[in-house]
Amino acid sequence: MAAQLSEPDLGADAALTAFLSHLEGERRLSPRTVEAYDRDLSGLFEFLIGHLGGALTLSALSQLTSADWRAWLADRRRDGVGPRTLQRGLSAARTFYGYGRRRWGLDNPALGLVESPKAPRRQPRPVSERAAKSLLKEARLGATEDWIGLRDAAVLSLLYGCGLRISEALALTGRDHPLPDVLRVTGKGGKSRIVPVLPVVRQAVSAYIEACPYLIERDEPLFRASRGGALQPRAMQAAMQSLRSRLGLPASATPHALRHAFATHLLAHGGDLRAIQDLLGHASLSTTQIYADIESSRLMAIHAATHPRARKRSG
Repeated sequence: MAAQLSEPDLGADAALTAFLSHLEGERRLSPRTVEAYDRDLSGLFEFLIGHLGGALTLSALSQLTSADWRAWLADRRRDGVGPRTLQRGLSAARTFYGYGRRRWGLDNPALGLVESPKAPRRQPRPVSERAAKSLLKEARLGATEDWIGLRDAAVLSLLYGCGLRISEALALTGRDHPLPDVLRVTGKGGKSRIVPVLPVVRQAVSAYIEACPYLIERDEPLFRASRGGALQPRAMQAAMQSLRSRLGLPASATPHALRHAFATHLLAHGGDLRAIQDLLGHASLSTTQIYADIESSRLMAIHAATHPRARKRSG
């Protein structure tokens, strides 16, 4: 038997206020996150008031049917809302109901039957081979201090030459220098993988170490900020923003785009998809498969643009 609501006539607005206070106080979520919950749930409740044609209480919220939830999603789609925003709205509703279940006994089995819309997988946006080379060169030569330029070039070389994530590159310590021919990297979920290190990458890191004004002990971060502390991802993202601005590259030219470029360019030059999966540390081949899709699309575009039989006849 379903649990009885402790306050069936409590208005949805009052319940939302209590929920937001819980997020802000007990869970200590950021103001921006709390605002997002408020926006999504207020929109849901506004729709339900019009849809149900009456006061919105906890009792009404507990009696919503699958058809009611589908009507809300359909209304959002008509407003031009995409799958990811719909997913976020459903997630907010489920979080609210989870809180309501604990506090008031609020339950709605129909919500558990609603499937989240599938969002299209975002395709990686790697930089071109020419852009990658330009970024490494500009990082080395365009910095205000020589050692910082060498540092940035070394970090970017690890992303493009070894396929490391920015967090993985910045997690290296003094014990990793000099870089070996093969580097053991610990990635997401504590999963380790082995990646070969190109001589040019080792040279870039060694050049940085020689120029770095700070002594790097074995247990200390390999890459240092300008004042000697550990270099943070945000600093490299800012450096990349400056680089792409100077080179006229799009906003998609981020540090992670160099990791994408590592995979895409390996594949373009005959790399094996499963080997690339291992090098990137992907748990599933389907995650790596997207790089093959990118390369296929690129080849099809080149074929359509250049093959004599694909060209439109003039005249």
